[in-house]
Amino acid sequence: MSANEIATFGVHDVLIVVDVQNDFCPSGALAVPRGDEVVPVVNGLAARFRNVVLTQDWHPRRHLSFASSHPGRQPFETIAVPYGPQVLWPDHCVQGTPGAAFHDALDIPHAALVVRKGTDRAIDSYSALYENDRKTPTGLTGYLRERGFSRLFLAGLALDFCVRYSAEDARREGFTVFVVEDGCRGIDLGGSMAATRQSFASLGIPCLAMAEFAAG
Repeated sequence: MSANEIATFGVHDVLIVVDVQNDFCPSGALAVPRGDEVVPVVNGLAARFRNVVLTQDWHPRRHLSFASSHPGRQPFETIAVPYGPQVLWPDHCVQGTPGAAFHDALDIPHAALVVRKGTDRAIDSYSALYENDRKTPTGLTGYLRERGFSRLFLAGLALDFCVRYSAEDARREGFTVFVVEDGCRGIDLGGSMAATRQSFASLGIPCLAMAEFAAG
């Protein structure tokens, strides 16, 4: 398929596919319920874009966010760290492991960039744009601006964490942001899904289905 055939959306549009990795899919270390269901949706959506970016959780062993790094603590507890509250997770998406790899059925050969996040052992990184201190950039914002992208479409895992934080940061940076909800699944930890919807509404981030996008 040629680039022109792929480019249903415009040259200023980019699809950001968030963390569609084995550890976030069924049987993974931090499985998002029905996470694998996003794969065919994301593949179909990506085929309509000339421009696609993938993000990939890529943690070193003994990462601060792992419950196993804190004796006596259990997964899904929350602790205080220098940059604020931190949910403790099962060990997941460890660099170079099968769990950190993209889902085998993810088929986006024309993706131009992979953004690896969570690589610093001392800080987590939900957002594709900033680490969880809300100050340290990943470099993606500069890339998007340099390429002239103005509209961002997000899909992937999990809606109420990495997709949410990425969408919020992108909106605050001045991009027009859409979340493709049928290309996402959520964890819903302590009301996180409701909080995500409230946040999106307050920031003017629409949650749409693929069928609602006009070609162009």
